[in-house]
Amino acid sequence: MLKLYQTPISPNSRRVWVVLLEKNLEFELVEIKLDGDQMQPEYLALNPFHHIPVLVDDGFTIVESLAILDYLEAKYPTPAMLPADVKDLATVRMIEMVAVNELLPALNAFFPIFLGLSAGEPEKIEQSKQKISVVLKFLESLLGDRPYFGSESLTLAEAVAGTIVPVLPRVGVSLSEYPKLSAWCDRLIERPAWQTSEPTPENIEAFKTIVLARMAR
Repeated sequence: MLKLYQTPISPNSRRVWVVLLEKNLEFELVEIKLDGDQMQPEYLALNPFHHIPVLVDDGFTIVESLAILDYLEAKYPTPAMLPADVKDLATVRMIEMVAVNELLPALNAFFPIFLGLSAGEPEKIEQSKQKISVVLKFLESLLGDRPYFGSESLTLAEAVAGTIVPVLPRVGVSLSEYPKLSAWCDRLIERPAWQTSEPTPENIEAFKTIVLARMAR
């Protein structure tokens, strides 16, 4: 059976979890608590970089979430989550990379707000808002008139960007200027895979405790 080592608060973990659910695969979740589990010898034997997630499939270990998504799509191609058309495929890949390389780093400035720890640093918040605005305009332009990026059905772009963008309104970044993207988010959060993988208040509080403990050191 597939085994996913993950932590509920992590968008990197969640995108893999979403794909496993959307493909209706049988899998086991193994929670890695980031107060030290990731540095234990057993976990380092799976991922020497001590990052999450890790997927193990019948003794084969895959690290890095985008590599895991490609593996799942190749081995379990139904339902397909990559379009066949070359331009649509490029669109999905662009969304994945922009979400990981541009949007997620910009969102890090809002992490204290998400956890309810502080209002964040105003200068960093403003810089991040400007960068996020560029990303959102780009995403809005690529979405077009179809319900999903590059497709009439769900793609890996949704698994990646769709576990980041819906968080933005919670930290004060409105999607009101991006009607297509806002409607896209609404479609995603209604899906069982998104509801099942949504971090609970208990998950958030547990991670907040870890962060506070680190800050007190």
